[in-house]
Amino acid sequence: MDKSSAPDIDSHQGSVPRHIAIIMDGNNRWARRQGLPGADGHRAGERAVQTVIRQAGRRGVEAVTLFAFSSENWRRPEDEVNHLMALFVRALSERVDELHDNAVRLRFLGDRSAFAEELRTGMAEAERLTADNQRMTVAIAVNYGGQWDLAQAAAALARQVRDGEMALEAIDAHTLGQHLCLADLPPLDLLIRTGGEQRLSNFLLWQAAYSELYFTPLLWPDFDADALDAALRDYAGRQRRFGRSGDQVDRLHGEQEC
Repeated sequence: MDKSSAPDIDSHQGSVPRHIAIIMDGNNRWARRQGLPGADGHRAGERAVQTVIRQAGRRGVEAVTLFAFSSENWRRPEDEVNHLMALFVRALSERVDELHDNAVRLRFLGDRSAFAEELRTGMAEAERLTADNQRMTVAIAVNYGGQWDLAQAAAALARQVRDGEMALEAIDAHTLGQHLCLADLPPLDLLIRTGGEQRLSNFLLWQAAYSELYFTPLLWPDFDADALDAALRDYAGRQRRFGRSGDQVDRLHGEQEC
C-alpha cells in the first residue's frame, strides 16, 4: 500500500471530527409521509441544513461538506430539478449573510457549467464574500460526483505532464489528492448518510477512503441537533486505525500521553 495515501494517525486524535460530510437523503420520502408535495420536503431539508451547521459549529467541527445535488440528480423529474435550482438561488440570497456574520466560509464543489448564470454568479459572490472567514467551512457539493472529481484531477495532472510542468514519475496518491476538490480542507473524518440507505452514491469516493461511516434511518428533514450529537457520540467511541492493529494504536496513544 502506498503510505502516502493513508492519513497520519497522530493528526486524527480527539473525540470531535474535524471534517464531517453528509449525504442528505430522504426529503421526498419525508414529504410523502406527511402527505405533502415534494417541494415541501426540500424546504424542510433546507431548515435541517441550518440546524446541523449551527450545531456542528457549537461542537467545534471545522468543516462540513453537504451533498446537495449530484451529477446524477439531473435525471429526476424536470419540475423537481427546477424547484431545487430555485431553492439554491433563494438560499444563497437569504442565508449567505448569516453565514458570513458567523465567520463561516462557504465553498461549492462540482461542475458549475450546467447551471444558469444567475446561480453561478451567486455561488461566486458567496465564496468571495466569505473567503476570509475562519470559524468553520461549509462546502456544498452541487452537480458533483466522486468519479468526476477523480477524472478532473487526473486530467489536471496529465496537462501538467504534457506541458512539462511535472514528471510522470512524480504522480502518486499525494499529488493526485492535491488536485481533488476539498484538498484544502482537513481530511474527511466522518461521513453520515440519512434515509436508511447504506451506500456512498458516488460521493467523495477518494476522500472517504479512511473516514468513519455512519448510517441512520432518519430522513434528512428529521435529522436535528440531537441526531448530529448521536452521530458524534458514535464517532467518539470508535478506534481509528488507518491500517494499524488495535494494539499498535493503543501503544501510540500511550506514548503520546506520557
